Amino acid sequence: MLLKASTTSFTALSSLKQHDVFKDKVAGNNSPCLVPYRRQKREGLCSVRAITGETNSRPLTGVIFEPFTEVQSELVQVSNNSTQSFARQRFADACEAALNEQINVEYNVSYIYHALFAYFDRDNVGLPGFAKYFNDASNEERDHAEMLMKYQNVRGGKVKFQSILMPVMEFDHPEKGDALYAMELALSLEKLTNEKLLNLHSVAQQCNDSQMTDYIEGNFLAEQVQAIKQVSEYVAQLRRIGKGHGIWHFDQVLLKGADAAGVAAA
Repeated sequence: MLLKASTTSFTALSSLKQHDVFKDKVAGNNSPCLVPYRRQKREGLCSVRAITGETNSRPLTGVIFEPFTEVQSELVQVSNNSTQSFARQRFADACEAALNEQINVEYNVSYIYHALFAYFDRDNVGLPGFAKYFNDASNEERDHAEMLMKYQNVRGGKVKFQSILMPVMEFDHPEKGDALYAMELALSLEKLTNEKLLNLHSVAQQCNDSQMTDYIEGNFLAEQVQAIKQVSEYVAQLRRIGKGHGIWHFDQVLLKGADAAGVAAA
């Protein structure tokens, strides 16, 4: 905000004497500062404030950031590091191990979905819509594993593969049929994956790794909940349909890539 100085203010400024000026010893410099000047006049008291040409560079908080001094410890670690990742910072071993476990979970689930794809793609089963659905699900889980692998490398960890168990290859159920049984198995797998992701998130929280918790929340948790909701609806619809002609109609909807909602009513 700009203020216009009155004639009275300039008169008061010019009439200041030596005792009206003091040294700013608190700020640590010897530049003269003008104190409010009081002069008895008809119009009352007037105050004059002057800003010196010099500024005080000391921080108001009293905390001085000295980057070249504080970076020395990190510089020593980088200079002495020849085998470990240069990018690794505040990344706990527990988080690294938990990420490798989750990578294994994603690959195992992908393997089971691929087995379901192979089953429904048989000529004597003849449900190409289910085959397409489970093939897409297998690719999605493998993509999740690769995302976690890339994140492991970003944080400076090391990806370590673990064993993948051989899945069951026959999915026909004497009472439920193969379609309903396979979708119930898919729902169980999605819930298991969600549980493992929550455990991974918990490990990151215990290690105070805010970046890792944010990554898991932003890329996995919300999507996983939506997947559980969708597969749950498929299970409910297949239970209504039974093992008759409705299975073929449901399969055609999956084959076309449309949402299967409303199949039971069709």
